[in-house]
Amino acid sequence: MMLVLLFTTTNAMAQVNTEDDETNDEDEITVTDQAGREEVIEFPEAMTYDLDSLLNLYMSKTYLSEDSDCNMRNVNPTYTKEEYINRLSRLPTVMEMVYNEVVQKFIDRYSGRLRHSISYMLGASNFYIPIFEEALEVYQLPLELKYLPVIESALNPKAVSRVGATGLWQFMIGTGKQYGLQVNSHVDERRDPVKSSYAAARYLRDLYKVFGDWNLVIAAYNCGPENITKAIHRAKGEKDYWRIYPYLPKETRGYVPAFIAANYIMTYYSQHNICPMTTRLPAKTDTVMVSRNVHLEQVAEVVGINIDLLRSLNPMYRRDVIPGASEPLPLRLPLTEVSKFIDMEDSVYTYKVDELLSKRSEVEVRDDVPTYYKKSKRSYKKSKRSYKKRRTSYRKRSKSTRRRSSARRSRRRR
Repeated sequence: MMLVLLFTTTNAMAQVNTEDDETNDEDEITVTDQAGREEVIEFPEAMTYDLDSLLNLYMSKTYLSEDSDCNMRNVNPTYTKEEYINRLSRLPTVMEMVYNEVVQKFIDRYSGRLRHSISYMLGASNFYIPIFEEALEVYQLPLELKYLPVIESALNPKAVSRVGATGLWQFMIGTGKQYGLQVNSHVDERRDPVKSSYAAARYLRDLYKVFGDWNLVIAAYNCGPENITKAIHRAKGEKDYWRIYPYLPKETRGYVPAFIAANYIMTYYSQHNICPMTTRLPAKTDTVMVSRNVHLEQVAEVVGINIDLLRSLNPMYRRDVIPGASEPLPLRLPLTEVSKFIDMEDSVYTYKVDELLSKRSEVEVRDDVPTYYKKSKRSYKKSKRSYKKRRTSYRKRSKSTRRRSSARRSRRRR
């Protein structure tokens, strides 16, 4: 079934209307097949995130700012189809970066309505892309997969989807635990940039062993391998993403095009007058292992570190508590503060411990007064009925027993 996208483009310089972008809530693409039937493709959820919420992150507020030297930031050039095809073909990737009208629609969205979000992500990529590349390189995976978190989470380590997928790589709890990510009331390693990146690399490697095609792999990453297997079956064994396209969930139909568009825009952003936010990389960091329960506020107050910075460096701790008594856990600190923490560790553990870590480990049961309770009338009536029922049953059994005994005595006399 051939799909034709319904949209228009121009080959001129386009002025970006930010007011229209803010009021435009369209998060779907409508396509029609040759018979005129309409199909709807949903944008990945991260493409709907509000930029203000991304900029509210501590790392963003502290280390990212708009480039005051950027010119023409609201002018978005558009190009011919041939130019887009040429640029995509020149990307140094192992994976196919094909062009079609669906991909074009996503490029238009990134370079238009989402251009300020792309500016943010280009700046934030200085923090996260090296981590992604290192994990992918360890498992010998295509490095272009580093842009999956762009469409998964908009590079927000605390992102939570509508269905509960969490972190930069948007792991569900079950899949996260399957790949070694701890999730409990205090710890959520899906939000840890390093651990989640290595888990994602292993998951992508395993999906490739199943499907042997990178487009199918990232589609399966979005909707689960079961849905890809069903789509292949419905397409009579076809294993080309673009051939099983009509049989995929609505959001997954847009997932591979959005991934291709993300690779395009993160490479050719300057051709669309998108300026990366300027970055001031944070100080180098290191970890210390904590073997006792400790609250981040204890560390912040005693060592003298901004607590928002601590939260940003340790996003895996959901309630500001490191439950080190359960098992040794890492605390990431600015490199300059590691020695200070080690020297003051005992003071950290004792600071406001009763206030910040108030969960009791032992309690006494009060047993110096008699236990007292009062039955309700309803309970009394219920007990009375139950007693009468048991008494009647007992009498019937006794009467039956007496009859059997009398019969046995009569037989013996005869």
